Amino acid sequence: MSPEKLLKKLMENNKNVGFRDMVVLISHYGFHLSRISGSHHIFINPDVREIVNIQNVSGQVKPYQVKQFLKLVEKYNLQAQAQEDE
Repeated sequence: MSPEKLLKKLMENNKNVGFRDMVVLISHYGFHLSRISGSHHIFINPDVREIVNIQNVSGQVKPYQVKQFLKLVEKYNLQAQAQEDE
């Protein structure tokens, strides 16, 4: 699924979002994994002052964390970037 389609899907329903899908989406928006602290995966983007924090809970991301990411995409008007392996 393209990052744009996945983002649209998440805007409609932010529940039951797969952890791997979320990691792929986050990376398409220019973030990279900075560190892992316990169950928290912290992603940073050099153009964004805020971090993205997600947790893998039985293969899913917590809905409030999805909402936080969506707000960052909107706030910073982030656009999906082409990935090198595509």
